[in-house]
Order: sequence, then structure tokens, then C-alpha cells
Amino acid sequence: MVGMRDVAKKAGVSLSSVSLVINGTGYVSQDMRDKVEQAMSELNYVPNELARNFYHGKTGIVGVIVPTIQHPFFATLTAHLQREFAARSLRTMLCSTVDSTSGEAQYVEMLRQRSLDALVVAAHTTHDADYWTSIGRPIVAFDRNLGAHIAQVSSDHAHGGELIADLLVHTGARNVAIVGGPRAQFTDLSGSNTTFPTVRYVQTLEQRLSQAGIAHMYAESGEVFDLDGVRHAVHAVFDAHPDIDAFVGADLAAACAMQEATMRGIAVPGQLQIAAYDGTMAADCAGLPLTVVRQDFRAIACGIANKIEAEIARFADNARQSRAQAPQPEIVPVTLEKRATTR
Repeated sequence: MVGMRDVAKKAGVSLSSVSLVINGTGYVSQDMRDKVEQAMSELNYVPNELARNFYHGKTGIVGVIVPTIQHPFFATLTAHLQREFAARSLRTMLCSTVDSTSGEAQYVEMLRQRSLDALVVAAHTTHDADYWTSIGRPIVAFDRNLGAHIAQVSSDHAHGGELIADLLVHTGARNVAIVGGPRAQFTDLSGSNTTFPTVRYVQTLEQRLSQAGIAHMYAESGEVFDLDGVRHAVHAVFDAHPDIDAFVGADLAAACAMQEATMRGIAVPGQLQIAAYDGTMAADCAGLPLTVVRQDFRAIACGIANKIEAEIARFADNARQSRAQAPQPEIVPVTLEKRATTR
């Protein structure tokens, strides 16, 4: 395997001169640069990008922690993130906490040891804000509140709840079923804020429905990785509440509701309206085009990547100037696509 020493010997220059040319550090004459580049070309030498990044104190790798890639939302998110990072010459290292025995701990330790440039946290955590701040490295939270000094990107979920509520009020819904994750995870350890900004769509929807005098109930479908739990929860809702005339849930739950309605001979949207939240491929595979509040995955991925770059730069600047500044959260708009499953 050809190395830098071979290039130096071929070009008739010192090893340090080759390093200066490859790493772009320090001054070298154009004649010296031409000799090194010609030797590299003749030897078919390809610089080791990872080694070069370490030389500059970075790895070019961003860790992404999600609950599971089996869920359509996180599968879609990670696909967009990987493309966005690649466009910025960053590699993605993916951790699915459910599918990994070490969970998030291994990635946090890699971040501490500077084996990663930054970390995206998109999975539930029981650690408090002091834990994440104490790591002292670039972290961006997606749809998670990890503390005031941890950068955050979220969709405008409150507006998403308003969109669904306005639709149901306008179409005359009277009895609404909502299926979602465990309500115990709706607040953080202090109980003063939402750990999951996503639940703001549920909270806003419930508030608006109550104000409009529309009956509604909430059914828990289990953890986000419990895909079978979603199906069971939807089935149980139809058994226990045969009089519902509207159903709201994430794409997978809404698709299951569509299947349940079909099996039970319930006309959609004639007898039952169905509204989905997220806008992944799961919504497109429901059997009928679902009315969805669609999160903009491309904008989310771009927002996360922008925050990652800003946090890396902020930490580098802080290291030089020894000052700390809390990052501002980024909110990504959501849109409503009304289709055949609502009136």
C-alpha cells in the first residue's frame, strides 16, 4: 500500500512537505506542490481522509441516535439525514437504541473521546439536562428537550394539532379517538416541560376539541418501537368505541385504522374520518390516500445539519474564547394534505 513516505521519496521532498500539501496547512511553494501532486498521481496515492480529519482535530462523523429504524418515521428521517450530511462531507454513524445492547452509552462515550464530531439525539432518554451539558461536546436534539443549553430542532407540532382540530371541527366530527405513545413520557423529569415536542400536536388537538365541545379519548399504543402495540391499540379502540366518527394517529396507527374500518365494513370517510400525522410512506400504503399533517423531512434534516455545523463551530469558538451561549431551537413548519379519508 502506497503511503506518504513513498510519495515523499518519489517527489524528492521531505515527509513534512508532503503532509503540508495534503493537509493544506502551512506554506509550500508552487514548485513543491507540483512535485508532490505529480508523485501522488504517478503512485495512485489517495490520502487517508480519516487520518487527515484526525490531524485537524475532527473525524467527519456524526452519530445519530434513534429508538429504532424499523419505525417508518425514523427510517425516513435517517435517510434524509444521511443524504444531508453526505452533501456536507459528513458521515453518519447510526445507533438504534432498541437494537443495540449498549444503547446510547457507547455513542456518548465516543463523543466524549472525540471519536465523533457531534451527536444527534432523537431517542427517549431518562438523563437530565445536567448530564447532556456535562458532556461538553456538540449535541443536537431532535424532537427532544434535553435542556436549555442543548440545541434543538422540531416541527411546529402545535400548529399541526391546530390543523387537525380545525379540520375536524369544520367537518362536524363529534366523537374522536386519538392513538399515541405513553402519556407518562409527555413531560420531563421536572414535569415543567414536554420532553417530546411531538406531543404538542396531541395537547393542542385535545384542547381545541374540548373548546369546541367535541368528545375525544386517548389510547396509548406503547413505546415507539412496539409496532405490534400500535395494531393492538387501534383494534382495541374500535372494539371499545364503535361510535367514533374520527380517528387521529401517526401514519402507522392511521393505516391500521383504515384496515380496521375496512374489515368492519365502516365507510371512510362517510362514517369515519381518518387523519394521519407525519406523512411517511406508511400513510401512502393505507389502502386509501390518507389526510395527513406532513412533516417536512427534507427541511428537518437540513435544520439538523445546520445546527450540527453551528454547534461544532460554537464549541470550537468556545474552546478558544472560553464562553458559553445557549443555542436557539429551530421549528420546522408542517402542512396539511386533505385527501379521501376526511370530509
